[in-house]
Amino acid sequence: MIAYLLRRTAILLGSLVLAAVVLFVLLRLLPGDPANALLGVGATPEQIEAARRELGTDAPLATQFLRWLADVATLDLGKSLVSSLPVGPEIVARLPVTVPLTLSAFVVAVLVAVPVGVLAATRADRWYGPVLNAIAQLGIAVPAFWVGLLLITVFALRLRVLPAGGFPPDGWGDFGAAAQSLVLPVVTVALVMSASLIRYVRSATLDVLGSDFLRTARALGASPAQALWRHGLRNAAVPVLAVLAMELATTFLGAVVVESVFALPGLGGLLTRGISQHDYPVVQGVMLVSTATVLVVGFLGDLAQRLADPRLRVRP
Repeated sequence: MIAYLLRRTAILLGSLVLAAVVLFVLLRLLPGDPANALLGVGATPEQIEAARRELGTDAPLATQFLRWLADVATLDLGKSLVSSLPVGPEIVARLPVTVPLTLSAFVVAVLVAVPVGVLAATRADRWYGPVLNAIAQLGIAVPAFWVGLLLITVFALRLRVLPAGGFPPDGWGDFGAAAQSLVLPVVTVALVMSASLIRYVRSATLDVLGSDFLRTARALGASPAQALWRHGLRNAAVPVLAVLAMELATTFLGAVVVESVFALPGLGGLLTRGISQHDYPVVQGVMLVSTATVLVVGFLGDLAQRLADPRLRVRP
């Protein structure tokens, strides 16, 4: 187990470095110049060149990358090219919106997907089993922003029972208003995420229902529900654990996108602003935090799956 943990940690660190390289290079390949965005339309070539020297974007890409990587190693994500504010504290200040949105949507998605997925598998011979499966397939194809706009139209504009967007100025100091402002974003992300999760749970449950050990339990006198509860759910949970980790990471990324639809002051708004202003440190910081979150969650999901299934611990 220790050898596996060391090997998996090395893979995680290597993936983080590779993701940092890809992120840095791809961002520099995008059209636009942060010096032009900073100075405006009427800037002269001399002013642009001076701004590039001040920002450090006139140096070779390798030099820029090594400087940035050295700063990241000390948890310094740099300063915004536009506001001159440190990127790290600005990201931390927006996490109280993104993290509750992500975790709440993930919990709702799991609470919906697990029973629905099990029901779709155990009742595949009934009319509603295929209907649930078809609804899940349809949900996978629906974009999250479209679901958000639909919910805004129904519950905010027509019924007027929930806010269409925004977040209270006091943040979580005004708990009621803050929680109310996250209802529609949470439902939006949860609906989209639960659709794919239902498919995974259904597939894992179907595999268990056709297994020999479940048929043996039935032959020994256990009812279908008892056999599934005592022997099937744990075995079905093993492949789902890795999927849950992937879905949690996807939920985080989906929350960042949905924040723009609902005008929430989370990482999504910060990323959108950074892209529009060609603010490299802001975009790099948000994307690096998002990528690191996805990789770490996947790492923890692999460990949880290995701990839950003794068969995976046979090999180092």
